[in-house]
Amino acid sequence: MAVRAHVVAQAVAHVVADDAEALAVAAALAEEFRTGAAARDAGRVLPRAELDRLSASGLLGVTVPRAYGGAEVSARTLAEVFRLLAAADPSLAQIPQSHFVYVNVLRGQGTDAQRKFFFGEVLAGRRFGNAQSEKGTAHVRDIRTRLVPRGDGAGGDGVLLLNGEKHYATGALFADWIPVLARLGGTGDGRHGDGDSPLHVAYVHRDAPGVTVVDDWDGMGQRTTASGTVRLVDVEVAADRVVPHHLTFEGPQLHGALAQLLHAAIDAGIAGGALAEAAAFVRTHSRPWFEAVGEGYGTTAEDPLLVQRFGELGLDVRASDAVLRAAADAVDAASADLTDSSAAEASIAVAAAKVHAARAAVETGSALFEVAGTRAALDGLNLHRYWRDARTHTLHDPVRWKVQHIGRYVLRGTRPPRHGLL
Repeated sequence: MAVRAHVVAQAVAHVVADDAEALAVAAALAEEFRTGAAARDAGRVLPRAELDRLSASGLLGVTVPRAYGGAEVSARTLAEVFRLLAAADPSLAQIPQSHFVYVNVLRGQGTDAQRKFFFGEVLAGRRFGNAQSEKGTAHVRDIRTRLVPRGDGAGGDGVLLLNGEKHYATGALFADWIPVLARLGGTGDGRHGDGDSPLHVAYVHRDAPGVTVVDDWDGMGQRTTASGTVRLVDVEVAADRVVPHHLTFEGPQLHGALAQLLHAAIDAGIAGGALAEAAAFVRTHSRPWFEAVGEGYGTTAEDPLLVQRFGELGLDVRASDAVLRAAADAVDAASADLTDSSAAEASIAVAAAKVHAARAAVETGSALFEVAGTRAALDGLNLHRYWRDARTHTLHDPVRWKVQHIGRYVLRGTRPPRHGLL
């Protein structure tokens, strides 16, 4: 068979034991990653060394089920891990988001053999990227990338050919494996009933022949995520590296809720990081406004108007953190007893967390300048990275539709649709 075999190396990553250790490791790494985050963003220095530290720490394996050697941490723990990392470096925190999403796909639809192999890879520190989104299609779920049997179409040798081009492929540049969202069969031209071709995920080795990853991401924010382009030309994929993702949505599911929970955690982390940065800057670098001095307030931190504004921002950040925890708890509750009702409640709770955190991240990133003053706008300080990161990351999917689904659920009891973005 022409598919290049991937040799599994001996485990090089630490294996995290439980939720408490996962949180401790995340907190320590966040402190480590905070140093240099501003410089990495300013110079667009890709965080390869930091990602290697993340892999070695064992955090990438914390959702592997206990039956396969992992810690199987709760959604609440995983959300807090992402919040901690994002408060330190939002770009770095976004890179493994897809990793955990596609670990979850294997948990839901992978065979036992697939789980044993890929969970072993994950516990050894291997990273999953992603190749999902496509440009120029009718909408985000119009997937033209195709998997077709090799040769005469019979597929008797168990090999499929993968062709397509993906954009916004966060994590692919740094990945060992790239999960590719594709339709099985069809022409890929949007005609002839291609929309009925079932969605699959092909787990493709990063160095497989026909795979090209292009570092062409030039967003104003999340600058070091390397969310570039993946080109796939006649990539040979063994059938046992393909998972039937379409089955995920045929019953109650938490695929979308978990994916969105991690995005919400990133936004909450950005908000918290921006607020902490603003407070530190005001305490150490800001001059008091002359009218405040005239009223007897000798430092900026004593200015009652500024104290009021920090109080308002602190309420927003605390509310985002609280709603995030509540959403994670709803996901955990639904995981323990998955029904249409529990899945709907989890999706709505996560939607609420995402809406609130997105608004708080953008507002706090902008208000940083309001409270810190003119000097904070100096480009060399790079304090604008928080707003740029928040504004860029919150564009991932529109919160206006999440508000719609929340309203329909509250008013009419309408359950949200089953798809990966809610």
